[in-house]
Amino acid sequence: MYQVGIDIGSSAAKTAVIKDGEVVKTYLLNTGFSSRKTAEDIYQMLEKDGIHKDNAAYVATGYGRISVPYADKSVTEITCHGKGAWHLFGRNGTVIDIGGQDTKGIALKNGRVMKFIMNDKCSAGTGKFLEVMTNRLGLTMEELSDLASRGNPITISSMCTVFAESEVISLIGKGTPREDIAYGVIESVVTKVVQLISQVEGDQYFLTGGLCEDPYILERLSLALHAPVESVPLARYAGAIGAALTAAV
Repeated sequence: MYQVGIDIGSSAAKTAVIKDGEVVKTYLLNTGFSSRKTAEDIYQMLEKDGIHKDNAAYVATGYGRISVPYADKSVTEITCHGKGAWHLFGRNGTVIDIGGQDTKGIALKNGRVMKFIMNDKCSAGTGKFLEVMTNRLGLTMEELSDLASRGNPITISSMCTVFAESEVISLIGKGTPREDIAYGVIESVVTKVVQLISQVEGDQYFLTGGLCEDPYILERLSLALHAPVESVPLARYAGAIGAALTAAV
């Protein structure tokens, strides 16, 4: 039997397939306009790989978990991200998940969620903020981080994404070098994330979500938190992995 976890977020849908305790397949799709359509696309992809209702159990989580009609059950994001992170890192620590619409901090001890904090009322310090800024600067996320690593310190002070975008437009108009603006954008995200995560104490941190393979983000978070922030490529799928682990075999 396969255990399938489907994490439909606001920006990306992640799927992880576990068999005999190991992650054997992962899938990544843009969520798009319809979470239900995305869920159908995921099921078709799984079927093509020989994974279907007769040999698999399905658990849904994330923003669009109610839109997965074939799921055997749905589980909260916090539970799934905690289980997924413990599976990947196997140590006590604090999970930082920078999602499309929210940022989560989850304190883990012996595989259990001890405390969590979530910012879901503003897109500042989230993937949506970075999406807006990269679009405004005409960059990919990789290009933004590369430029930021060569930029001079500059502050983008607005807490609101809309006002922060106005700040960036003003800086562009003044002829501020793009690498300096990129530096300010990344530091703005790091500052907001650290402000949130400081409410969940920890001495080591694990980054999950779409930014998990960005070395510059990991470096800046580590410096700001005065503690190592680790990640692995599969950390992007932490929520989906956690969901799969809760699936009945």
